[in-house]
Amino acid sequence: MTTTPPMIDAAAAVAELRALLDVEEIDTHLYRGAAAEGGYGRVYGGQVVAQALAAAARSVGASRQAHSLHAYFLRAGDATRPIVYRVLPDFDGGSFANRRVVAMQGGVPILNLAASFHREENGFAHATAAPDVPAPDACPELTAALAANGRPLPQGILNRLAAFEMRAGPPASLRSETPRQFVWFRVVKPMAADDVMNRVALAYASDFGLLSTAITPHAPSFSPDMQVASLDHALWFHATPKVDEWLLYTMDSPWSGHARGFARGTIYDAAGTLIASVAQEGLCRMKTRAPT
Repeated sequence: MTTTPPMIDAAAAVAELRALLDVEEIDTHLYRGAAAEGGYGRVYGGQVVAQALAAAARSVGASRQAHSLHAYFLRAGDATRPIVYRVLPDFDGGSFANRRVVAMQGGVPILNLAASFHREENGFAHATAAPDVPAPDACPELTAALAANGRPLPQGILNRLAAFEMRAGPPASLRSETPRQFVWFRVVKPMAADDVMNRVALAYASDFGLLSTAITPHAPSFSPDMQVASLDHALWFHATPKVDEWLLYTMDSPWSGHARGFARGTIYDAAGTLIASVAQEGLCRMKTRAPT
């Protein structure tokens, strides 16, 4: 018997997401990110990456937009506590600016992030075409599809997803050479986001399900016997995303081994324009049980 996820007010969820991603300046190059409403346990990695990017962007200005970020997760953060972000303004050039950000809780770093910002320029252009996949209307709602298959999401993950509408694509064959999956997503209600907030919201969403692609050939789903955690995360922005509109997140995992899994993703808009590329490596191991 499956259960239906509880109804969550969409407008309130989007307002909460925007408040979560809008960091507060508390001193020069020092910012504070709020804790997620109803958060518990380990803080969601996409939240820390997104808040760190928001803090970095606050020190750059609107003339240059983030084109890439690289982050390392150092410690598990506490989802019930705010996070302090220290921004180091390493470089401001004519075209590019670079920022380092240290995310802190309890006086110790939980994440290091480096971000690069670029003023708009024209130049040579090419891009890989979007894959031929079913449209969002032809795909089932993600959480309902998982629940129907006996894999309901924990309430903590449902809270993270509450501001997004997500449609799951058909699973790829587990016998395929490279594990693949795709998801359509968009913010469920208009967010009125500017270019900076659209990038920050995409950074938040880019951690959804990516590492699970590396698990797919080895286990049907995450379980309490499995230890899975992001180790690093990289994101390249090729265009300004519009998170109010459907975005296609295609994911694959070319390798796993040594208790680590590697996954990469590409994000397209509904017209097939390549918006962003993502890469992540994570810890993927079965927990060892103490002898009885």
